[in-house]
Amino acid sequence: MSQVTLSQNSRKVTKKIEAVETPEGAGATVRRSIGSGGLNRLDPFLMLDHFNLTPGSGFPDHPHRGQATVTYMLEGSVQHEDSVGHRGTIGPGDLQWMIAGRGIIHAEMPVFGPGQPNPKGLQLWIDLPRQHKMAQPSYQELTHDKIPSAFPEGRDGPSEIVVISGKSYGVESPVRHLGGCWYLDVKLKRKDANVFQEIPKGWTAFIYTLSGSIQIEGKKFEKYYTLLLSSDGDSTGVSVTAAEDNTRFVLIAGEPLRQPVVQMGPFVMNSREGIQQTIMDYQLGRNGFEKSRSWKSQIGGL
Repeated sequence: MSQVTLSQNSRKVTKKIEAVETPEGAGATVRRSIGSGGLNRLDPFLMLDHFNLTPGSGFPDHPHRGQATVTYMLEGSVQHEDSVGHRGTIGPGDLQWMIAGRGIIHAEMPVFGPGQPNPKGLQLWIDLPRQHKMAQPSYQELTHDKIPSAFPEGRDGPSEIVVISGKSYGVESPVRHLGGCWYLDVKLKRKDANVFQEIPKGWTAFIYTLSGSIQIEGKKFEKYYTLLLSSDGDSTGVSVTAAEDNTRFVLIAGEPLRQPVVQMGPFVMNSREGIQQTIMDYQLGRNGFEKSRSWKSQIGGL
């Protein structure tokens, strides 16, 4: 199918939500759209934060169960440490895809140094399918040089698509999620540069604008907005055009789970009973939270 034909079947923007800066964690600032009053959830997505960490801020020791947390760094570095012995640092363009599964406790803290920018990035929470809620915790970590890119008009062209997960223009990410999820970082160097990104039929999809501005179906959208895309009809993807130079956005799509969601902070289950069980497990130190009463990170107090 030709690029021209595909572009005639573009999804449209059905809703836009401004990501307003709000405090979160210990002194951190986030722009939250999904997971806010404007958009509580977007099946299978639970939260999207565009975070900015300053000295004295961070996310000290806290638990998770029932979801995946995906951290993608834009600037600076963040170190992390968890209750199952995993520890490391991710920097600009690096990815951490954590399946919390049955339970994990971890800390995420900024790294500062002379000449280094404040850590900034995106954190996405994705609901796990019911059958994977109690999976063993796991990580997929990729440095920026291990994340493949697609160049729709060649390496010297005006567009680059970093394929964090999923597929784009014949390029496929090595990341595998427990459920369907595509995550793409799209960079358009010049005004009027255009890409058409295919999206699996029936999947939920949205765009978050990071810099510059974009046009979809003749409508212009500025930075720091989450744009929900239509999912009905015969659309095969979305056509996006840069409205100015140096435009950047992420396009994220996921297969809807169509399951009940009961959430209490970092615990995400399918029933109130599941949440009550999780709280009890955490308090008693069992079923994935065996170290809840004894473990303390080395970085959480930094």
